[in-house]
Amino acid sequence: MPKTITISTITKRSIDKIWKFWNSPEHIINWNFASDDWCCPSAENDLTIGGKYKTRMEAKDGSFGFDFEGTYSEIIDQEKITYEITDGRQVTTLFENLGNSTKITSTFDAETDNSIEMQKNGWQAILDNFKKYAEKNIDE
Repeated sequence: MPKTITISTITKRSIDKIWKFWNSPEHIINWNFASDDWCCPSAENDLTIGGKYKTRMEAKDGSFGFDFEGTYSEIIDQEKITYEITDGRQVTTLFENLGNSTKITSTFDAETDNSIEMQKNGWQAILDNFKKYAEKNIDE
């Protein structure tokens, strides 16, 4: 049984806005990276059971990049998304409607190449970047 890691945040945005920012490729490319020296030049998202989620993450200096892909196995509108990464690991993200805020909690199977701490910090940095992006875009 793989070890799981859980990260979370609370955003000061309603669940409908959070769902849109989380799942729309035109928004994903603006937040799906852990630090300012990285970017997400492309994103595709077929938010259906059996549909694919695919993003490209790259260092801005071009020194490194990778594709991240998963296949959806469970979707509950504005509540829960579960997908399987191409290496077989599972990721579940819960969205809790708090009125004018939304709590986002992701739990994922750890991989074996990097330390648990490094994985947790990296995924949390991406989630923190999402929060910053979502709260900044008040006109949407």
